[in-house]
Amino acid sequence: MRLTSLDQVPAALRPGYAPADHGVGIVHLGLGAFHKAHQAALTDLALAATGGDWRILGVSLRSPKASEELHPQTGLYTLIEKGTEGTQARVIASIADAVCSAGDPEPALAAMAAETTRIVSLTVTEKAYGLDRAAQGCDPQHPAVAADLATPDAPQGVLGLLTEALRRRRAAGLPPFTVLCCDNLPDNGVLLRGAVVDFARRLDPALSDWIAAEVAFPSTMVDRITPAATEATRAEAAALTGCEDLAAVETERFCQWVVEDHFPLGRPAWEAAGVIFTDDVSAFEAMKLRMLNGSHSMLAYAGFHAGATYVRDVMADAPLAALVRRHLTTAAATLPPIAGIDTTAYAEALLRRFENPAIAHETFQIAMDGSEKMPQRIFSAIPDARQGGVSVRAFAFATAAWLRHVSGRTHDCAPYELRDPNAARLQALAAGQDASGIVAGLRETGLPPKPVARDDAFWDEVTEILARMLSQPMAEVIAAEAARAS
Repeated sequence: MRLTSLDQVPAALRPGYAPADHGVGIVHLGLGAFHKAHQAALTDLALAATGGDWRILGVSLRSPKASEELHPQTGLYTLIEKGTEGTQARVIASIADAVCSAGDPEPALAAMAAETTRIVSLTVTEKAYGLDRAAQGCDPQHPAVAADLATPDAPQGVLGLLTEALRRRRAAGLPPFTVLCCDNLPDNGVLLRGAVVDFARRLDPALSDWIAAEVAFPSTMVDRITPAATEATRAEAAALTGCEDLAAVETERFCQWVVEDHFPLGRPAWEAAGVIFTDDVSAFEAMKLRMLNGSHSMLAYAGFHAGATYVRDVMADAPLAALVRRHLTTAAATLPPIAGIDTTAYAEALLRRFENPAIAHETFQIAMDGSEKMPQRIFSAIPDARQGGVSVRAFAFATAAWLRHVSGRTHDCAPYELRDPNAARLQALAAGQDASGIVAGLRETGLPPKPVARDDAFWDEVTEILARMLSQPMAEVIAAEAARAS
């Protein structure tokens, strides 16, 4: 029996509100596992606490899979939270329905343009935005951006959808919705605002000026480890609820959301779900990017090539776990103080999360899109480390491990796919090159910021470590590095 009604599930798993009593106030672009485990789950708690018309219409942008799973279930799905202390589950009812905009953007556009919609949130990954960071705008050569500039009334990409929906609201005399980016991007609200304003200016300067003056783009920081759902996830949901649930998702017990509190048309009472509201997200963002995400990238590249399938396997390897701890300590030393935050305690909490035996988070999955992640997670910390007199050895090791992954060498592993938007460029850079050649090529790509690209001492360390990674089993390199660090 397919999950379609709360009446089908045990009372203990139901939300503390009647979904039909609450209208849709949020449209979410990028309907995936992370949204279901994070923003939708926290909105569910906010609805239970204070109510309001804040349910969500979820929009999948490419594949209809997510909407095909959720639409027949009237938006209901099981959230399974796993930790060392056990497993708990509940059925989430904050998503009212789900659609797919691929091929037919009209249902999504109509919902975004509706007067009742007050927030449009997004989790689409950086590559979907079509950002030009250097110009602080959009990249007109990005396939989705170029296509939507050519056919702005039938957009498929993120910037096109946002701009067309805002155009319709302006034409109807409606105030604009708040655009809430929830992707792992530094200053994500600022970046997205620049891209939307630039995109709109290429079509209609007056609309662009209106967006720049009237639309709120609060920045956010999000954190919750959410592996891809599997058949085991769905089987566990069926055992818990008594229903077949094709949209079930599993995640860790920990959840964090830091949000800049700028919502002209209002927002759910997310603080009732533990959300932190602040005037400055950037400090929290830097802490998360450098400590959690930076150590995640390092352990993913080193762990994958040492035979560790999951993060929990990395933490069961004593030398590799020691390098994770070193990375956290180094990253913390590059950060400014944050009121009320103890980075030592945060590091210990991260280590416990990585050790969680109930979460099967694949190192190969984390290793995706390194060219987009390394500048934020690793390279950004190096100038601050230099200024503070902090050793950059941990960052050199992480960079070498990434470049070893980029190399595609199979001396200590089976062949694998380099899943990266710049894969062809990176593979060409590494083809037939030794460590010094790969490093020299990377320094010319523009991926490392100029102060880092010019840091000869840092790249000397990277080259030394990478040379060993290209000729020795990764496990041996890890053991030697851990011994050096002890």
